[in-house]
Amino acid sequence: MQIWVDADACPGAIREIIAKAAHKRAITTTFVANHSFALPKSAHVRLYQVPSGFDEADKEIERRVSAGDLVITSDIPLAADVLKKSVFVLTSRGERYTENNIKQRLQMRDFMETMRSSGEHTGGPPALNLTDRKHFSDQLDRLLTKALQSRSP
Repeated sequence: MQIWVDADACPGAIREIIAKAAHKRAITTTFVANHSFALPKSAHVRLYQVPSGFDEADKEIERRVSAGDLVITSDIPLAADVLKKSVFVLTSRGERYTENNIKQRLQMRDFMETMRSSGEHTGGPPALNLTDRKHFSDQLDRLLTKALQSRSP
């Protein structure tokens, strides 16, 4: 298992949680972004910088991900695309996207996009708080534990 992080919109606090978990469990983790940022020193954590441009990080993740990997993203279309490759998907708020819920999320996203394009102000998600960070950390730990145990003989 590898972890792929859609890092352009990933909050710094969540990046730290991911990097610590990757280091602790010795899981290769790649933060994919079109800008550079600092990451904790670890042989298991790296930054892969893509050229600037619309969805460049998403395209790179989709190209590189393999079955059994974990993708961390809040990008619903990216989640839908990589779920077809039998990967795990977790948002930066700790929500799991699965084959069972992704169509509903895409429909809601499309509806909200229609509302915004008609002039409706829909607002964004609330700021990440300590409870959100704890929830993400717990969900990440649960998912990694389950995935790694299922691969052990």
